[in-house]
Amino acid sequence: MTDQAEADASQPSAQTREQALADTFVRLADTMVDDYDVADLLDQLVTACVHVLGVTAAGLLLDDQKGNLALVASSSQETRLLELFVLQNNEGPCLDCVRTGAAVVSDNLEDDHDRWPLFVPAARMAGFRSVAAVPMRLRDQTIGGLGLFMNVPQPIPAASRRLAQALADVATIGVLQQRSLHRSHVLSEQLQSALTSRIAIEQAKGILAERNNLTMDEAFDALRRHARNHNLKLTDVATSVVTAGLDPTLG
Repeated sequence: MTDQAEADASQPSAQTREQALADTFVRLADTMVDDYDVADLLDQLVTACVHVLGVTAAGLLLDDQKGNLALVASSSQETRLLELFVLQNNEGPCLDCVRTGAAVVSDNLEDDHDRWPLFVPAARMAGFRSVAAVPMRLRDQTIGGLGLFMNVPQPIPAASRRLAQALADVATIGVLQQRSLHRSHVLSEQLQSALTSRIAIEQAKGILAERNNLTMDEAFDALRRHARNHNLKLTDVATSVVTAGLDPTLG
């Protein structure tokens, strides 16, 4: 199968995409209540990018308002490790996106080795050949970046990038909404809560993977499925796995 045929095969049909996109916006809007789970909100965002936009993977970095960026959501273990590499080496399209507040695109990473000499080999080793990053931004405030990755060296369609930006904008509003009700330190607290939640989720993934001989991605799918089937917060399910021995694979 050619690169073009492989990419076309990964794209959802127009009708399926339209329905999935509508469902995604509804789910994101449903999180905008007083007691929403930031980690779950951002997980929904990266998951939607893969299923709705047809990209291979997605990852999200957030500014904790203390001058630091952190990985808070990823669609796969490969994406997680790559984004952590980005943070450790202070180089990559998502970082550039956050710094400039503008979208950053590489249609073929092989052509951008001079631009990101450390990131490009790491991305290729992870199986990615092209990338686009869009800012999580409200007006002139940028709080993070959403990275989209493809396993073929071709442009991520402009329409898909626009939809990714729209999804990121909705999620940004969800993160920032309480700032109008509380002092500015609320955002920092929310993002710190998201980071704490991510630690619990990663611990739970590791426990489930070892206990049930699963990959990290399969373990995460089990966590997410249990949370949604039982109308629970993803963070609460992860905490129960770590502290109470819950096994979501059992139903």
